[in-house]
Amino acid sequence: MATQTFDTSDIDQYLGQPIESSQLREPIAANDIRRWVHAMHYPNRLHYDPDFAGEGRWGGLIAPQSFAIACDDGHGAAPACVGRIPESHLLFGGDEWFFNDVQIRPGDRISVLRVPYDYTVKETGFAGPTCFQRGDNIYTNQHGEEIAKQRSTAIRYSAAAGGASTDTGNAQDPQWTPAELEALEERKFTWIQSLHDLGHKPRYWDEVKVGDVLPERVFGPHSLASFATEWRAFYMSIWGAFKFRKQDLEAMGFTREMAGYENDPDMVLVNPELTDGAYIGPSRGHLNPEWARKIGMPRGYGYGASMGSWITDYLSGWAGEHGRVVHSIANYRGPALTGDITIQTAEVTETSVTGDGTHLVHVKHRMENQLGTVMATGSAEIALPARPGGPAQ
Repeated sequence: MATQTFDTSDIDQYLGQPIESSQLREPIAANDIRRWVHAMHYPNRLHYDPDFAGEGRWGGLIAPQSFAIACDDGHGAAPACVGRIPESHLLFGGDEWFFNDVQIRPGDRISVLRVPYDYTVKETGFAGPTCFQRGDNIYTNQHGEEIAKQRSTAIRYSAAAGGASTDTGNAQDPQWTPAELEALEERKFTWIQSLHDLGHKPRYWDEVKVGDVLPERVFGPHSLASFATEWRAFYMSIWGAFKFRKQDLEAMGFTREMAGYENDPDMVLVNPELTDGAYIGPSRGHLNPEWARKIGMPRGYGYGASMGSWITDYLSGWAGEHGRVVHSIANYRGPALTGDITIQTAEVTETSVTGDGTHLVHVKHRMENQLGTVMATGSAEIALPARPGGPAQ
């Protein structure tokens, strides 16, 4: 397929113009936050144990920084998926997050403003001409406070070309021996123990040095069950949680077999089974290996929005409750596949102080599987407190 036949011209009319958003019907509940961290493999007691959280800085449960995306009806991809591209599929390509010092708490009502940003078409080995489309999601609470802005990247590509590129030789899950799984559990708990060790204590900026490495985080092996658990933590997967906007995925260019009625506000009142993308529609490739192979994946695969959340949780867990992620960039290179594990690492590349006195730690981060296959790379800036009475900067 030649690049000039990959028609993206319909996107232009949407750029810079806010698009419709769905609205959550009820405020955030404590169990919504608990369900989220459970699904995202993030056992930080600040977000699920009220006794521990009540003793800390915030005096009670707060949501992790990653939780904002759970409040969107499209995994954050909606403004990066506007305009018609005939006979196309979509994958997540990456995220850039800008976080403000505003926490999400039980009882909050979260709204999302969506604005398509830009796009470019590049030739890729995966699917030939491919559209990399970006859009902004701005998350605010009931007080009008901006929590975060997410600039999401969607990858839109020819359905036929994507399916033809599927590596069918990689269709089987890797096998783990009982001894390997036991060793893996010990390796996984090392990172969890680092969260316990930090507890309510601040991590001071003054004590961080260029070249320091963050504790390795490991979780998995992933499975269709774990991916389904992630899916169910997003409000969009719960019947009636949103007052859904009306959308026509087939009119946007999704193939008929993948479009379906996902999140359709009319069909959910008639036959809600048809509106659940885990079963029928554009998201079913995640949990159905046969459909995964139709869009270019060898077997069941994880959600891009979850991958971005893993990155935010990894960095904010290290920062502790007195720190926060200020800005992060994540470029997704490959999916989490069933049977694989995820390994996260990061290294401090710089420390700095902004004009308003915010003390920042700059890191580069990396995500890979057990074979060293890169899943994501990127960078981030993390705000930490300076030690009282420390040297002036």
